[in-house]
Amino acid sequence: MKLAIYPGTFDPVTNGHLDLVKRGLRIFDELIIAVALNPRKQPLFGIEERLALIREAVRGFGRLRIESFDGLLVEYVAERGGAAIIRGLRAVSDFEYEMQMALMNRRMANTIETVFMMPSEEYSYLTSTIVKEVVSFGGSVKGLVPENVEEALQRRLLCRRKT
Repeated sequence: MKLAIYPGTFDPVTNGHLDLVKRGLRIFDELIIAVALNPRKQPLFGIEERLALIREAVRGFGRLRIESFDGLLVEYVAERGGAAIIRGLRAVSDFEYEMQMALMNRRMANTIETVFMMPSEEYSYLTSTIVKEVVSFGGSVKGLVPENVEEALQRRLLCRRKT
């Protein structure tokens, strides 16, 4: 069984993320969405909220687990018995950072591969940051995030906007 880990902050999860999950499940036997506790970022949603939003969004998917992790990604992947790390590349601007991370990960654990996947064209520009910004100004992200995520964003960001 080939296990892949798809790491990220997922603040919030978008349809672009889910696109990569679906496509990753075509390649790998099992996939873990690994939600990072990244101390450098200040997420809009707490870790438990992000896990719950993802679990609801992927209800009905098979061969998938959702977990949180803290620390070095390659150590987490090795502990889980993962063969690969899935990373999305939206644009050339993503490539340099992702390549540096992949090379460092390979240096630390040369049996774990990094698999780069391009999102479907309709999500090639989509980021969680853009989604949060659009909602914070009252715009619609329908079709860009799961319905439960859109509702959670509106509750959180539109309440902030009114105060």
